[in-house]
Amino acid sequence: MSEEIINRVANSKIVTFNLEDIYPKGERVAFDISQWLLEGIVLRESDFREQAKQHDWSRYQDKFVALFCSTDAIVPGWAYLLLSLHLAPFVKKVTVGSLDELESILFAELLQNLDVSEYTDKPLIIKGCAHKPIPQNAYVLLAQKLQPVAKSIMYGEACSSVPLFKRK
Repeated sequence: MSEEIINRVANSKIVTFNLEDIYPKGERVAFDISQWLLEGIVLRESDFREQAKQHDWSRYQDKFVALFCSTDAIVPGWAYLLLSLHLAPFVKKVTVGSLDELESILFAELLQNLDVSEYTDKPLIIKGCAHKPIPQNAYVLLAQKLQPVAKSIMYGEACSSVPLFKRK
């Protein structure tokens, strides 16, 4: 018997959506403001402003920056605003929080503006394995975005997907 092996997965109408395909390109950088605080905990306004003024912000050109404080210092809100305004001419995006929170914000913005009309009435698989740091929240937001248009939504790989939604 020399029957030809047919790849039914490759021939199916299932569309795979891989979040890595829309992953924002650019280096991610965490900026710890505790380095500019007295003993890492006290913000002296004049010193902080001078540090911000003297800092070479151009080294963050085309990067994504997450501002955070690694100590238990009480940081006034204006401090983050001041740094974000210095960074604005150079960076792609600046946020307050961890690098994970930065990733989540980037994907939330991307998915909010994503045109999903091409997925109308199609069976979809949201690819689960990723080599890039895709936040779990991105998968949730994508599923919610696709649900109104998709015929069905699965998660994983075409050869071993988990069904999540099927329109009635």
